[in-house]
Amino acid sequence: MWIFLNDRFVPREQAVVSVFDHGFLYGDGVYETLRSYGRRVFMLRKHLARLERSASHIGLEPPIPEKEWPGLLQEALERNNLEDAYLRITVSRGEGEIGLDPTLCPRPTVVIVAKPLPQYPAHLFDRGVSLALVSVRRNLPSALSPQIKSLNFLNNILAKQEAERAGAFDAVMLNAHGFLTECTTSNLFFVRDGRLCTPSPEAGILEGITREIIMLLAGEQAIPVEQGLYTPDVLRSAQECFLTNTTMEVMPVREIDKSSVGSSLPGPITTSLRSLFRASLSRFLE
Repeated sequence: MWIFLNDRFVPREQAVVSVFDHGFLYGDGVYETLRSYGRRVFMLRKHLARLERSASHIGLEPPIPEKEWPGLLQEALERNNLEDAYLRITVSRGEGEIGLDPTLCPRPTVVIVAKPLPQYPAHLFDRGVSLALVSVRRNLPSALSPQIKSLNFLNNILAKQEAERAGAFDAVMLNAHGFLTECTTSNLFFVRDGRLCTPSPEAGILEGITREIIMLLAGEQAIPVEQGLYTPDVLRSAQECFLTNTTMEVMPVREIDKSSVGSSLPGPITTSLRSLFRASLSRFLE
């Protein structure tokens, strides 16, 4: 396995980061997860733009020029002989003395990992997954902007642990005001009275790239799309529910807090959008 570290590709056993790296010490850094289909990357420019945005929000300037990322990602795929792959770019503040001051770190650390795409079991797409509404609240946007894909993931990890204790696949997190936001690594959609609903950015979500594509495809099919502030009761009364992110694409939800969602699974709108997403993939590959 070849990993890009700072300025070159190295074997996995040589891909070592200092214990004084501020990404390790403080979670000071950003990342982006991408997916390739036959060595074509899904929504590459959008992902790279989001990486640059996240870095800009924390005053971090990646040492890799924007125009060089696509070539490095392709080289990562080729060196590892991968077609359909999971790709992750990590940019940390870098190595420096202990302390919160970012100026202690003269140069950011850059890592690119490419590995075979983990496959979700087929039965999850057929039967759907279970969700639990958890007590861990999404970080306040005024404390940590949800538009930053930060290396500090403890908020989501605590929510995931609570969901696992409840026997659920993932957690649904509320914001400080009790409105739905998202799951630990995915955006949330549900269907009510023929309308496709999803929490709005105002609720404090990370606006996922697959989320954006699903709303685009729904609009092209004349499916009404609504973004809003929703309470858990609204979700519990939904006829359909599904999750989206880069690696799972569209994942049906069968139950929330051990109560079934709708009368059929997957629901007709979920099935239609999942099929349309797969059929339209070539539009979004770069």
